[in-house]
Amino acid sequence: MKIRILCCALFACAAALPLAAHAAWPDRPITIVVPASPGGTTDMAARAISEPMARHLGATVVIENRAGAGGIVGTQQVARAAPDGYTLLMGNIGPNAINYSMYRDLPYSPDDFQAITLAIAVPNVLVVNADTPASSVQDLIALYKKNPEKITMGSSGTGQSPHMSGELFKLRTGMETPHVPYKGAAPAVTALLGNQFTFMVDNLPSSLAQIQAGRLRALAITSEARNPQLPDVPTMAEAGVPDMVVTAWFGLFAPKGTPNDVVQKIYEAARSAMETPAVRQRFENLGGVVGGNSPAQFESFVKSQRELWAGTVKAANISAGN
Repeated sequence: MKIRILCCALFACAAALPLAAHAAWPDRPITIVVPASPGGTTDMAARAISEPMARHLGATVVIENRAGAGGIVGTQQVARAAPDGYTLLMGNIGPNAINYSMYRDLPYSPDDFQAITLAIAVPNVLVVNADTPASSVQDLIALYKKNPEKITMGSSGTGQSPHMSGELFKLRTGMETPHVPYKGAAPAVTALLGNQFTFMVDNLPSSLAQIQAGRLRALAITSEARNPQLPDVPTMAEAGVPDMVVTAWFGLFAPKGTPNDVVQKIYEAARSAMETPAVRQRFENLGGVVGGNSPAQFESFVKSQRELWAGTVKAANISAGN
């Protein structure tokens, strides 16, 4: 009888351990994996919310940059991580929506992730080096028609929204230029500053500082209306390029199977971070719209984005080639 009572007591204690672990979460540092290099919008978004999230949770929040393969490397790392809330992903439109249509054999699937919340949504912007003799979209098209073999397009990586926006721009304007992908926005911006290629359609935040400094020239923006940070830059429609509205988005994900109570705590911390005046001002200064929707709302949004970009990729006949 004593043995039976002891066994029952041990079983009850063991069964209670996961609940106790959840209740104590977090009790060690949390890592937000950024599947891109430092300096890009994904990185900016993660770093902006990490400190206020840490204060809200009472735990350290660490940023880990894992760039490569259009966001696949870092995204795969999170897909394979333990679903305990200690490894999160600052995902984006590329690896979490576009890639499913771009690649035939991705090492992860939508079912590997638990959506938490949207962080920021931003337009993209068509930029050239300030030394380029193109002051408008029509000037760029004229340069292409004069010397098509000398015009090249760069991007922050295959399958990312800058790449897809660039391909749509080429499709809408009849330009057929080589694509030069880089491992993140910061390396791509640096290359454009060095005239390593002619133009790119970048996330606004990662090019904004160089535009404002006069080193890059913005020719058009992919939003429906002009952006407050660049009021003199026309929309694509105003610049003569129809059907070119693109919004890039960035948000938090956890590995599938992360306990619901932990997901809720992460969501509340992220939403609290985005409600702070400093983060709201930071995102607005980047030309973006602040997120904060619920996990269910974000999951529904991401699903709709996968479907939208599947149609776009098919219509444009674009593939990453694997």
